Amino acid sequence: MSQARVRPRRESGFAERYGLFAESLLTGVWIAVACLGVVTYPAAFAAGARHLRRRTAHQGGGWREFTADFRRALRGGWAVGAVGWVAAAVAWLDVRAVRAGLPGGPLVGAVGLLALLGIAVAGLRAAAVWAPGERWRALLADAGRRTVRDPAGSLLLVAGAALTCCSALLIAPLAVPVLGAVAAAAVAVEERHRRR
Repeated sequence: MSQARVRPRRESGFAERYGLFAESLLTGVWIAVACLGVVTYPAAFAAGARHLRRRTAHQGGGWREFTADFRRALRGGWAVGAVGWVAAAVAWLDVRAVRAGLPGGPLVGAVGLLALLGIAVAGLRAAAVWAPGERWRALLADAGRRTVRDPAGSLLLVAGAALTCCSALLIAPLAVPVLGAVAAAAVAVEERHRRR
């Protein structure tokens, strides 16, 4: 009796893409849980982005790998998170100064908000390419250059962050899984930039 060859079953393109979307929503939940430490958000996004890169490369990975990546990324990532909160506080003070009616306030406020957006985009781009052993300072420097040199990709990330904020305003629980979509967008933007 001869044995018939069994081909491995491939998913359809639709199923593969939908699976990635579902995985990004699950990753958003993981990112939200990891962000509970307030200054841990860069490490959480880095671990989430690495998980999604593994998923798109059809490599294994799950909660354990995410947690291990999160711990590794946290080594330098907590300082990046603290600096990010300081930058947000400075931007908040900038907006308060604009509202107080200081001369030249609108211009200073606009520059401050653009700088904060640039810092946030550079942080997302750095997290999207993080790998164990990478130094956050070097990642952020490279990400800052890519933020300026790739304005279309940076604008996509700003739109993703705006979508997250709108989701949180409309349906608060929806903001949690959408964090994974923002991480997926950052991974896609970096992949797009790498292929150019």
